[in-house]
Amino acid sequence: MRALVLGGYGASGAPAVELLRAGADSAVAAGRDPARADRVIDLQAPDRAAAFVAALGDVDVVVNAAGVEDPGLVAAAAERGVAFVDITATASYVTAIERLAPPAPVLLSVGLAPGLTNLLAAAVHRAASRPGDIDIALVLGAGERHGAAGVAWSFGLLGRRFADPATGERVRNYTRPRRFDLPGLGARRLYRVDFSDQHVLSRDLGVGVRTYFGLDSRAATATLGALTWVPGGSHAPQGLHLPGGDRWLALARSGDGTTRWAQGRLQSHATAVLAVAGARRAIELSAGVHHLHRVMDLADLPDDPSIDLAGARVG
Repeated sequence: MRALVLGGYGASGAPAVELLRAGADSAVAAGRDPARADRVIDLQAPDRAAAFVAALGDVDVVVNAAGVEDPGLVAAAAERGVAFVDITATASYVTAIERLAPPAPVLLSVGLAPGLTNLLAAAVHRAASRPGDIDIALVLGAGERHGAAGVAWSFGLLGRRFADPATGERVRNYTRPRRFDLPGLGARRLYRVDFSDQHVLSRDLGVGVRTYFGLDSRAATATLGALTWVPGGSHAPQGLHLPGGDRWLALARSGDGTTRWAQGRLQSHATAVLAVAGARRAIELSAGVHHLHRVMDLADLPDDPSIDLAGARVG
């Protein structure tokens, strides 16, 4: 397989390139820094489409780990028969891609959230004694070095509202706290956040799905809950450094108590593991837009020290 990894020297892109090459695939790291990129593509430039198309001649799949959300790039790849895999968590961008009719495979919901959370929720839905709403809990390590795009995305949600996928009610990000008893982390208070997984899963599973988010540091999580009410709080990343480590946990639970979870360290690496597994599956798919939980399940994930799936296999 020949892969073009956009953002191929970033927090998730660099380990994705390493994993692809370790698996005997060809991987080209693309980005605007000529000192770090195998192929220079400035995805911030007005003429980025031309440089992107020029890089597709010898590629089977594009993995977008750059944080650039442009449906035009997805369409351009598909028109040339190249599969496209995106780790985005932005619901509006996912919706825009779903409106396309790509003549090549496009795989979304690939990463930790969405991605692993989708697989956990789908497993819970299958195992539950009765269909019912599902809560997703996601805890990420505040102390791990993240890519600039990921940090900007998380803080950019502060103060914004989204429609609850089950009720249509408007919800402010980082509000509506709910208590979770999380394996190894204890009781945690997490907040509603507009990850795309809940929207796709509510539609596909036919039940209400809601995503709750927090950081491994209770103080850092509380800071987000406070900043969402501060005008201009979304600009806080310019100088804000939140405390925490590198541990992450993803959990899904249904109303009857059925629960599945996964945990690990280094979420950027874990995201890369999911992205690479998705890329290898994407090139086998039919044309059209797919989501990870429709084409894979937890048993299909590769063994990797960054992902502990013991809690996903509980009875």
